[in-house]
Amino acid sequence: MSIISFLVGYIVPFVLVLSLLVFVHEMGHYLVGRFSGIRILAFSVGFGPEIAGFTDSHGTRWKLSAIPLGGYVKFFGDQDASSKTDTGAIEAMTEAERAQSFAGAKLWKRAATVAAGPIANFILAIAIFAVLFAIYGRQVADPVVAEVKPDSAAAQAGILPGDLLVAIDGDKVTTFDDVRRYVSIRPGRKILVTVERGGAKQDFPMVPLSTVITDQFGNKMELGIIGIVTNQEVGHFRQETFTPVGALAEGVRQTGHIVTGTFEYIGNLIGGYMKPDQLGGPIRVAQASGQMASLGIAAVLQLAAVLSVSIGLLNLMPVPVLDGGHLMFYAIEAVRGKPLGAGAQDVAFRIGLVMVLSLMVFATWNDISALIG
Repeated sequence: MSIISFLVGYIVPFVLVLSLLVFVHEMGHYLVGRFSGIRILAFSVGFGPEIAGFTDSHGTRWKLSAIPLGGYVKFFGDQDASSKTDTGAIEAMTEAERAQSFAGAKLWKRAATVAAGPIANFILAIAIFAVLFAIYGRQVADPVVAEVKPDSAAAQAGILPGDLLVAIDGDKVTTFDDVRRYVSIRPGRKILVTVERGGAKQDFPMVPLSTVITDQFGNKMELGIIGIVTNQEVGHFRQETFTPVGALAEGVRQTGHIVTGTFEYIGNLIGGYMKPDQLGGPIRVAQASGQMASLGIAAVLQLAAVLSVSIGLLNLMPVPVLDGGHLMFYAIEAVRGKPLGAGAQDVAFRIGLVMVLSLMVFATWNDISALIG
């Protein structure tokens, strides 16, 4: 592959997708901060040296920076891009200046401003999914079994062709995709499948087998499989369409599925049901961006929606330097009636930075291992 092909096929889609997600995330911080009366010094997509930018009439510097792996909004009174308070600067401010600073804002305004970033990512994901459902609809099939694979979890449990799956662990399923989605994120974990057979309902306990699946691009994924297949004859494959309101509701549900799946994955890692090598970093995201770009704009948008949810959830982790860490500090402040001391916050930020960098290094190592393995 030539350098130009690599740049156009992988790096450009990656930068465009990530920049969109970062812009929306930071715009959430910016809009709520402005609404709360907090002065904003800079809005940056990317880190490091500025490539291009301008200063608006409010004194905010809007800029595109050299390292396209994030972004930030710098508020009046912040020491750096992590929104760490510049204690010395705050102490030197007049009362009028302090009222415009982030640190000087009321607790609920600071919390709302910080939470607005991840919330904006969730809203973007819902909007993207809603548009895709409104335009393309989705293909669905009834959860009726056409074939049971030999020696599979379903075969061992006693599932038969013709069975209609109606619930898993008490949760109603209406399409075959509902079954696939629920099972795939629970490898090695006991589930209870309820089927309708001959007009009567029966329960079948089983354990999805952890299976490595290779997609059309050669990427390997570890999923839970119970070994059932449907087809046109019994599943009645059809294209489902949505009204605008229905598409929006489905966008909310799809976003909820991703959130649930993420927490299930974390639970699988903690419980030892899945390997941590599925955790990807920027290299794998860049690879996925290029692969989706080859399938068309709809695939790219779907990837953007999934990544947007992931960014929102990641930023809500209670880790200092992330939005969730700031919210954790504000919760402590609400209980104590005063913020943590500057020294304690500084130590916490250093620990948080080490945690985030360690996670990035681990994810990047997984990316490299996947490429060479």
